[in-house]
Amino acid sequence: MTVTAVLAVAVFLGAYTLIATEKIHRTAAALGGAAIMLAIHATDAEAAFFSEHAGIDWNVIFLLLGMMIIVGVLKQTGVFEYLAIWAAKRARGRPYRLMVLLVVITAVASALLDNVTTVLLIAPVTFLVCERLALPVVPFLIAEAMASNIGGTATLVGDPPNIIIASRGGLTFNDFLLHLAPLVVVLMAVFVGLCRILFRNAFRYDPERAAEIMELDEREAIADRRLLWQSLAVLALVMTAFVLHPVLHYEPSVVALLGAGVLVAATRVRTQDAIGEVEWPTLVFFAGLFVMVGALVETGVIGQISRAAADATQGRLALTGMVLLWGSAAISAIVDNIPYVATMSPIVADLVQAGGGEQAQVLWWALALGADLGGNATAVGAAANVVVVGIAARNGTPISFWTFTRYGLIVTAVTIAVATPYVWLRYLM
Repeated sequence: MTVTAVLAVAVFLGAYTLIATEKIHRTAAALGGAAIMLAIHATDAEAAFFSEHAGIDWNVIFLLLGMMIIVGVLKQTGVFEYLAIWAAKRARGRPYRLMVLLVVITAVASALLDNVTTVLLIAPVTFLVCERLALPVVPFLIAEAMASNIGGTATLVGDPPNIIIASRGGLTFNDFLLHLAPLVVVLMAVFVGLCRILFRNAFRYDPERAAEIMELDEREAIADRRLLWQSLAVLALVMTAFVLHPVLHYEPSVVALLGAGVLVAATRVRTQDAIGEVEWPTLVFFAGLFVMVGALVETGVIGQISRAAADATQGRLALTGMVLLWGSAAISAIVDNIPYVATMSPIVADLVQAGGGEQAQVLWWALALGADLGGNATAVGAAANVVVVGIAARNGTPISFWTFTRYGLIVTAVTIAVATPYVWLRYLM
């Protein structure tokens, strides 16, 4: 390992420690780490910003920007208040029932859309319904972030790492449904049970507030029906374009920006109001994190770790699959799972080709499950987690790194443990 690579690892660990201990704001830590990576030439401007495989994943950044603007406009219509009252009434004010309803909706939506878009849409509803029922919002937000990562595992479009895997492995939308969706149904059932245990202190039932909720008419919450229909029409077009990506060949970021532009231009919403809802600190945090991880890629650190794990298995398919599953979960807990999968997928492609035959395809499913489920372990493991933490901070209910992690480690360990016999019995026996 070169001197530059050693320095890059030191800078990354230092920034990660600052993020974890919250000595300084996570955005400042990520931005400072990115600046030092550039200063020590672990990466450069071309590799970080402009190359075909730039450190910063601009598709993720601009997808978030576009969807944040669309959600900001939707917020003005009162639709989130409507959904909050509807959900609370369906749950009859019972906190656990409410959490089950919200996490199931989140998981299903994350499979159909993508997990980042889903948490952007569901978080405002959660704040409102928890306020109505006097419930702590943090457990609900954490549960939704985790449900979005589990649900997003089921389909090609549900989680960004799946898109990378599908592209590199030549896999289709139906391949993901056939191989991963059945397991995700089981994982969600397990997760719903875990929620009852992990967040039990949050389930404080208030009969008076529940009775007040049942008397409300959710239709009265809609403040601007015309803007609501305009916003929903644009959102429907955006979601349709996401699903039709194989036909239209528009990147999700382009679709989101087009939708945001059309919505702001075609309605009476003030531009400054729409842009004011954007979580700018979250976007900057992502940029800094991408540059730091990109520097580890440029210096060969992540590649060395990945190859060492692959070499240790000595071509044995069963062992390789298990190492990929558990190793990907461990690394994705520390490094955002998008750049990790981007780095690991060429190595897996070589392993699949060397393994030959249909059975070697299991390595793709092991990589997808490890990266997607491992992203639940920490607040920076997956894009949805970072977005939820940012929204919580903006609304005055910050979620600390360790608050998220103490739940995330349990959920990741349990879900990976459930996934292990599935992978073993279905593909390796």
